[in-house]
Amino acid sequence: MRTTRYRLLAAILAAILAGCSSQVPIWIRIPPTDNPALAQVRKDPDRYLNTKVRWGGTISRVQNLESETVVEVVSRELAGNGRPMGDSDSEGRFLARIKGFLDPAVYQEGRQFTVTGTIVGQDTRKIGQYRYHYPVVAAKHHWLWEPLPEPRTQYHDPWFYDPWYRDPFLRPGYPYW
Repeated sequence: MRTTRYRLLAAILAAILAGCSSQVPIWIRIPPTDNPALAQVRKDPDRYLNTKVRWGGTISRVQNLESETVVEVVSRELAGNGRPMGDSDSEGRFLARIKGFLDPAVYQEGRQFTVTGTIVGQDTRKIGQYRYHYPVVAAKHHWLWEPLPEPRTQYHDPWFYDPWYRDPFLRPGYPYW
């Protein structure tokens, strides 16, 4: 009788913990111990060869080659879970080399993207007429983030006024009155 209760309790706890776990893989959520900033690597790329990094940002361009895909990423500051913060300043751009094919229709320009891997060198390409030096990351893992939902705005009926009314489906703290 007691073992049945313990098994039931263990099953319930396992279900609760599984429901609370994040869908983002751990290798994206946890940065390497010495994670240099992109600006540091751009200043002295040879010093950081074979250094493990976790960088992310918004996709600028996807180029499929014969055996790999090169993703050009505009760097953004990462949140604690590894997701790029869309409104943060950029330290520059980097290239992520990923084995295999990535569909450019899915990995579209403007999508948020995080990559972990090692720095393998530097590549020079043009942005317009400017020759830009990109740090290159050989990606071990990558994550394409789902787009964030559009924030809802509150509708105000011009014939109805109640200063204490608040839309219950509006996210908390927006708009601030």
